[in-house]
Order: sequence, then C-alpha cells, then structure tokens
Amino acid sequence: MLKNRHAVSKREAKEIVEKIKNNFGSNIEGNMEIAYMDGVKVLLINRKLAGMFFGDTPVLNVIAFRAYPSDKKYVVVDDGAIKYILNGADVMAAGIIDADENISINDAVVVKDERGTPIAVGIALMTGREMKMARKGKAVKNMHHIGDKIWSMAME
Repeated sequence: MLKNRHAVSKREAKEIVEKIKNNFGSNIEGNMEIAYMDGVKVLLINRKLAGMFFGDTPVLNVIAFRAYPSDKKYVVVDDGAIKYILNGADVMAAGIIDADENISINDAVVVKDERGTPIAVGIALMTGREMKMARKGKAVKNMHHIGDKIWSMAME
C-alpha cells in the first residue's frame, strides 16, 4: 500500500531525470510522484510504480528499465544465474559475463540477462572491472528482481 503519495515539483522532477540519465543513460519522462511503500521511498511515473530510492539515488525498477533502457551501470549475467537471482539471491561474480567498467562499489546497478533484458536491480559490492575479472564472491546485492513485491505492485 502506498502512503504519503504526492506530486513532485518541476525542480525536483528535473533533478530526478538528470540523476537517472547520468547514472544509467535512461531518458525518463512523464508526471512524477513520490510515495512510501513499507518504509521505502518509491517513484511513480504517470501513476505507475517506476522505481525506488537507494538513499538519495533514484533507481528505476525492472519494468521501467524495460521502458527506458539503460546503457550505463549494467551487469550482464549468464543464463545459469537467472533462476537464482529471480529467487532473490545476490549476483555472484562467477555468473557475470560483462559489466560496465565505470561501476564503483555501492553504485546502484541494473542486472541484465544475455539478451539485454533487465531482470534485477542491486547495489555493487565490487567495481565493474573486478566483476569482469573475478570468478568468485558476491558482486551485486540483489535489491529488487522480477517476481518480488515491487514487481507485483508495478504490474498492477
């Protein structure tokens, strides 16, 4: 259930658009609202749940990343890792086949399958360069994935 739902000022909307463009390369547009869901600050675009905030950083959800594709801060995983990620597991370095080398530790990232389809959103536990080279260890903390509560709310 969404609480404290309110429209975003033009100035704040411009800041959100710029942050998402700078971080992910996604060009979002539409009427924006902010609300809270289970204590998490969420972003609505055109009355649809489109993302969440990790601290002050707006991050699109999986559905919104499909509508507004990203070309930055991405991690690509092999097909063998998908079922684990969709069950909420963190992304392990062994399953990563590509990553944006500009990723820093604690950056928000979008996790994609081999075909480029977004499947999850998380927080980087390694740099992008480390993700590409490492063969073991956790690389991304899974914060949102297909099939979770945010996904279900966004599908409504």
